[in-house]
Amino acid sequence: MLQSMLIGCPVGPPELADIPKVSCAAKISSVSVPVPGAPPSDPAAFRYLARQPILDMHGRLRAYELLFRDGVAAGFQGDGDRASQTMIDNSILFGLQNLTNGLPAFVNCTAETLLSDSIHLLPPKATVLEVLETVEPTAEIVVACHRLKGAGYRIALDDFLYRPALEPLIEIADYIKIDYLNTTDARRIRDLIRLDQFTGVLLAEKVEDEAGFELARGEGCSLFQGYYFSKPTIVKKHRVPPNQHVHFQLLQLLGETPLDLPRIEEIVKSEPSLAYRLLRYANSPLFGTSGLITSIRSALIAVGDDQFRRIAALAVTCELNCGPSGEIVRMALVRARFCEMVAERSGLKPTDQFLVGLFSMLPSMLQKPMVEAIGGLSLRTPLRDALLGVTNAERHGLEWIESYERGDFERADDLAHFYRMDLESLGKAFTEAALWADQLLAG
Repeated sequence: MLQSMLIGCPVGPPELADIPKVSCAAKISSVSVPVPGAPPSDPAAFRYLARQPILDMHGRLRAYELLFRDGVAAGFQGDGDRASQTMIDNSILFGLQNLTNGLPAFVNCTAETLLSDSIHLLPPKATVLEVLETVEPTAEIVVACHRLKGAGYRIALDDFLYRPALEPLIEIADYIKIDYLNTTDARRIRDLIRLDQFTGVLLAEKVEDEAGFELARGEGCSLFQGYYFSKPTIVKKHRVPPNQHVHFQLLQLLGETPLDLPRIEEIVKSEPSLAYRLLRYANSPLFGTSGLITSIRSALIAVGDDQFRRIAALAVTCELNCGPSGEIVRMALVRARFCEMVAERSGLKPTDQFLVGLFSMLPSMLQKPMVEAIGGLSLRTPLRDALLGVTNAERHGLEWIESYERGDFERADDLAHFYRMDLESLGKAFTEAALWADQLLAG
């Protein structure tokens, strides 16, 4: 019979008793970076994730599933895309090998994550991409999974319920996860018959008791996870404190080709959370470097332009999306690009106007008045005045887009006429700015 054991450790049937017990507790040192002004109990000072062990039929630990958490609560309900992206960022921040003790990591993937560049930040040999049951197997998704499989990733299908549309994914899947809690016996048996020719591994999930374990083993499953073995254990790690002001400057530079390495290096040095990610990633086994990379310049060269863009865009959006709303980030980027595009028509400097648009959302980002939000920034007086609401030439583009966003089209038309700006060009610039922001945030 099932014996009670230490909380957070695998529990199994009597025949597994002689196997050394594997602790599910985190074996990672906390990142001891203080968060200025944050009390020790402040949940915003931490990143959370849960790990659940995956065992074979002999009770040996074979992998972990990594699960996003907002806090110490046992579950998560929210934006799946944000959860997947944050888990990828967590793997960079804390090191995937440290999170799994060198074992494979099963990572939940939404459709957006599978199609994004950020997925390639995970080391292929150590990662199993778990295609969530909510992902529709469109032609685009199938092509993406084939490409990821070719790059060395393994594919798992989560909460599997057979339907003909899944056949292209079944053909390339390495694992299929069968739910032994929420699926009826009749439905599960029909699905297993459909999988008679499947050559990968059947993984039983949500195994709650000994009877479920024996049933799954008898039906051909060779890997198992569930409360019978261990509940997911929460790993709580200190967030590396971000310097939010430099995020905006960095986003502007990411659009340049090639990257301006001296400027990027300067920014990364002033952004502790990004510098930490970059050095962790550059020194990961993925690159197989012979010596320790300790300089920002060496790390930038090691990872290359494309990978750095992915790391930086993911880090910035994850940090900024911890605020009141991810839409605020998008609005800031749309305003920045719009103001930059219309700057030359007004005889203004595009780079300055980019910052005016970007910084216009700082009060919402930082939850403080504009005068405080820009207090520590080195800005020319006309730009500072524009952000504080003073009507000047530097504020023309921002004033128009603010009216347009509010739906006050009459005022937007009046402003365009007063400032001698072409309405058709303004509308086109707004559309292009919105597309640019969406592409940037998609990774």
